Amino acid sequence: MLRLILASLLAAIAVPTLASDVQPLTIGNETIAPGTRADFRLNVPAFGEEPGTFIPVTVIHGKETGPVLAAVAGVHGYEFPPILAADRLADRIDPADLTGTVILVRIANIPSYEGKSPHLNPVDGKNLNRSFPGSRSGTSTERIADILSREVVARADFLLDLHCGDGAEYLEPFVGVYGGPLATNFQLALEVGKGFGFPNVVRYSMNTQAQVDTGRSLNRQGVASGIPTVLVEYGQNGRRDEEFVAGIVTGVENALSILGIWDEPRQNVPPVLRRFESTTAARASHSGLFYPAEPERRYWFKGDLIGTIRDYSGEEVEQIYSPIDGYALYGITGPPVREGWSVATIGNPIDGF
Repeated sequence: MLRLILASLLAAIAVPTLASDVQPLTIGNETIAPGTRADFRLNVPAFGEEPGTFIPVTVIHGKETGPVLAAVAGVHGYEFPPILAADRLADRIDPADLTGTVILVRIANIPSYEGKSPHLNPVDGKNLNRSFPGSRSGTSTERIADILSREVVARADFLLDLHCGDGAEYLEPFVGVYGGPLATNFQLALEVGKGFGFPNVVRYSMNTQAQVDTGRSLNRQGVASGIPTVLVEYGQNGRRDEEFVAGIVTGVENALSILGIWDEPRQNVPPVLRRFESTTAARASHSGLFYPAEPERRYWFKGDLIGTIRDYSGEEVEQIYSPIDGYALYGITGPPVREGWSVATIGNPIDGF
């Protein structure tokens, strides 16, 4: 039964053609012939007084027509496991084995990566993951978002947005799967998300256009483009443990198998343990030094003390309590905290979907 369901879902994103009908794929100024791999840079032009930059990309274009999977790492340049996973994946996938295409963005945000800057592009101080679809005449971050939107997302049939916890940020492994009336093919996205074997799955239901547009992330750009989209989060605290890298690699390879792009057996992974309907943030109202009450705790009840904030003179200025009963998927370990930051982002538990 599962095979029949997946076959019907895949039919929505793949129209089989004869191998002889496979066309070259053009991205930016590069044209990739069927059955070949190309490594190149998407140029992000300078504008005004800001310098240009580039986006390193590997395209693996199969000999037979099939879905196009875009897997994007390094939207935040201090998130190393997805970047290392992308580097490893590029050498593990042979175009001769593909019925379809893989667009692998190795590092989306070179200024953030080379500047060792968590979250923000140091050129303009903006968060790439709040800047889509971007602008050709915008600031550095907006120009990067524009190139990714036009040259990568617009050519894809399925999007994987690869992330982890950076800097002083803990994170429990999870996938975010986009559903609701404005998302596309939730069941296929869910099947791909489960293929990562992470214990936690979050459904983000896109019910209004404002949800898609407000501070639009790369994953919501996928939703806006009408393609199934999965957010992948594995790793924490700026580390680059082999466990994190290997888990992302396995999940992407399973995605290729589930989507029918790669004729390799799906690797066995653990089942999902917890399911959530979106998340709720416990936010700081002050800047200063954050002290978690119980740094290792993940289950919270509404009203539990998550932590306290002391200002820069050492005075306690805030106590932050859990706004709901739930499970903390990620948050900050401190001490840095800024007004408006989420100190804990808590999943809203549900029985299933």
